[in-house]
Amino acid sequence: MAEITLKGNPVKTIGELPEKGTAAPGFTLVKTDLSTASLEDFKGSRLVLNIFPSVDTGTCAASVRKFNEKAAGLENTKVLCISRDLPFAQNRFCGAEGIENVISLSDFRDGSFGSNYGLTIANGPLQGLHSRAVVVVNENGEVIYTQQVSEIADEPDYEKAIAALQ
Repeated sequence: MAEITLKGNPVKTIGELPEKGTAAPGFTLVKTDLSTASLEDFKGSRLVLNIFPSVDTGTCAASVRKFNEKAAGLENTKVLCISRDLPFAQNRFCGAEGIENVISLSDFRDGSFGSNYGLTIANGPLQGLHSRAVVVVNENGEVIYTQQVSEIADEPDYEKAIAALQ
């Protein structure tokens, strides 16, 4: 279980992120049109999983904007922005912000993504949501980079995540 903070207050996750060099755990998430997407749907592409508690917070919104900007120039790479927000909220946010280079996916149905990736917040005011993390997966489905952001209110290290793809 990872020990992180929310505005300096300790919180824990239910587990740890997948280890570098391991196969990315499978998932089935909900797209903004309410259809589903699985890890298999992205086979052969490199993936940046931008994971966060809610798109309706400033830091989460900033990470979606920043990865949207970075994703525009990445070959054979898809950025998946994953939270437990309802797909309607994700779609509203991306439409209002002109976000077009990332794919928003929701874990609202059963939280299994958060469980499988060890990042569901176990206690505190955001209990049940996902912690802020980045997981980079190569075209073979192998985890090549992870970052569990230690302070939920902080942004991830965008440069290191992108550098892992190079």
